Amino acid sequence: MKPLSPIAFLREHAVLVVAAVAAASMVAVPPDSAYWGYFDRKTLGCLFCVLAVASALRLMGAFDRAARAVVARFGSPRSLALALVLTTAALSCVATNDMALIMMLPLSAATLVGAEQTRLIPAVFVLQSLAANLCGMIVPFGNPQNLYLYSYYGLHLGDFLRTMALPFAISVVGVVAATWWLAGRPSRKKASAEATRGITTAKAPASSTPAARAAAEPATAPVLRRPMPLSRRRLGAYGVLLALTLLAVFRVLPIAVAVAAVAATLAALDRRALAAVDWSLLATFACFFVFAGNLARIPELAAWLGPLMDDHGLVISAGASQVISNVPAAVLLSHFTDAWQPLLVGVNIGGAGTLVGSLASLITLQHFTSVRKVFPQTRDVPELSTGRFLGLFTLLNVAFLVILLVACGLCG
Repeated sequence: MKPLSPIAFLREHAVLVVAAVAAASMVAVPPDSAYWGYFDRKTLGCLFCVLAVASALRLMGAFDRAARAVVARFGSPRSLALALVLTTAALSCVATNDMALIMMLPLSAATLVGAEQTRLIPAVFVLQSLAANLCGMIVPFGNPQNLYLYSYYGLHLGDFLRTMALPFAISVVGVVAATWWLAGRPSRKKASAEATRGITTAKAPASSTPAARAAAEPATAPVLRRPMPLSRRRLGAYGVLLALTLLAVFRVLPIAVAVAAVAATLAALDRRALAAVDWSLLATFACFFVFAGNLARIPELAAWLGPLMDDHGLVISAGASQVISNVPAAVLLSHFTDAWQPLLVGVNIGGAGTLVGSLASLITLQHFTSVRKVFPQTRDVPELSTGRFLGLFTLLNVAFLVILLVACGLCG
C-alpha cells in the first residue's frame, strides 16, 4: 500500500493530529475542573445545527438542483466558469465553505468535461476554493471560525457586517476578475486547433443546411441529468429548521431549543442527515478548545502573545493561519486579545495563502487529484497535472492574501 503524503494524512486524520496536539498540551496544564470551561457549547451547538441542516438539504438534492439550474443557463467558457465559481460562493454563505466545495467540485468537473472545457478545471477548482474560503466571510455562519468568534465575543450582526464588508467586497471583485481573465485565456493547443480549423473552413465549401452547420460546430453547452423531484414536505420542514438555526446564531433563540428541534426532526424525517454530519469537525473543535484553553493558562505565552496581538493582530492572525489553519488560529488567538476586529479579518483572509490556511483547501486538492480517475478521457490533458495545479493555487492564493492584507491594513 502506497504511504500517504503529509497533506493527505492531515486531511484523512485531522482529528487524530489535533487530538495528539491537544493531548500534548495537557503535559503543561494537567486536566482539572477548569477544563469544562474551555468548551464553547454555543459554538458547538450552532455548528451542529448548520452542518445537520446543510446535510439534510444536500441529501434531498436541494443544493444540487439549485446549482444545476444555475449552471444549465450558461454555455460559453467564461459564463460557465463564473456560474460555477459564484454558485460556490453563494453556497458557502449558507452551508459553510467545506460543504460548498464538497457539493460543487464534483459538479464542476462533470460539467466542464461534458462541455469540452477540461482545460478550465484547475483554474475553476482554485477559484472555487478561494470563493468558498473568502466569500463566506460576510456572514457569521459562512465558516466555522466566524461562528466561533461571533459567539465568543458576543458580536452584533451590524458590527460584524461593517467589519467584513471591505475584505468581502475585495474578495468578490477579485474572484470575478480572476475568473473572467483565466476562463477567457485559450490554451496553446486550443488556439492552434482553432487556427487550423479556420484555414480548413476557408478552403472547404460552406455548409448549406442548418443540420450540416450544427454537426460541424463543437458542442459547448454542458449536458446535465434531470434532477429528482423534491419533497415539498421535507423542504418546508428543513426551511423551518434553517430559520431556527439562524435565530440561534443571532441569539434570538436559545441554542438548546434549536439543537433539540434539529435533532428530533431529522431523526424522524431523515436519519441519514444526522449520520452525514461532519462529526469529525465537531470533535476537532472540541480538541481546539482544549489546546487553546491550556495555552492561555501558560503565563509566559500570554505575556509574549498578548502584546503582539494588541499591536499586530491582523498580521499575526493571518500569519498563524498559514501554519496551523484559520480555525485553530481563531480559537487560540481569541484567548490573548479583546480586539476582535483584526482577529476576525485576519483569520478570514488567512484562508488564502498556503494549502493549510484553510482545511477546506485540502478538499479541493483531494478532488482535483481524483479527476483523472473519475474521467479517464482527461488523463492526457497537460493542464491537469498536480504540479501545475499547485503552482496556480499558490500564485492566486498568495496574491489574494497580499492584496487583502495591504488593503485591510491601510484601511484598518
